[in-house]
Amino acid sequence: MRLIIGLGNPGLKYRSTRHNIGFLVIDKLASDCNISVSMKGFDAFYGRGNIGSIPVLLAKPQTYMNISGISVKKLIDYFKIDLEGLIIIHDDIDLPFETIRLKMGGGHAGHKGLISIIDHLGDMEFIRVRIGIGKPADRSMVEKYVLEPFTEDEMKLLPLITASASDAVTMVISSGIQAAMNHYNERITNFSNKKDDTLPC
Repeated sequence: MRLIIGLGNPGLKYRSTRHNIGFLVIDKLASDCNISVSMKGFDAFYGRGNIGSIPVLLAKPQTYMNISGISVKKLIDYFKIDLEGLIIIHDDIDLPFETIRLKMGGGHAGHKGLISIIDHLGDMEFIRVRIGIGKPADRSMVEKYVLEPFTEDEMKLLPLITASASDAVTMVISSGIQAAMNHYNERITNFSNKKDDTLPC
């Protein structure tokens, strides 16, 4: 089984904020693959289903971003997920908006959700789907910036970005991380000129 976790903060207040792009991708993936992410437990909303023939668990931790690791550890322990079966979807201020990159392992780059996950798992070797949200001109404004809503222009592109990120996860599951990295990490995508052509699960 693969465990696919989108990071974000719970509650309507944060739904359309930049820090919640992980939740939005899980919602899109759940819709694409007909998986209901409505069960409550392990400090998360979660649901079980399949991507192709592979069983998957989709989850949205409800612990707030900076202690996401609590929920992730509970899910991994209960469902006995190997670390290589863990995929974390998160926002990334070091990537421009409209950018999606995949990564296996690595540090946390100051992302509080990743810091918590690494602290609780004691390991960094899991797959990340990084979604660029851009960054403020003043680095001291990062915390405020990630908790702000997407702009009106950004909101218009979000359906295409979440669709592409959902496809990226599907490719990781179906073809492996290396093939997915080769496909997504070399691309410069202009979502302004792209249609939603989501791959089927």
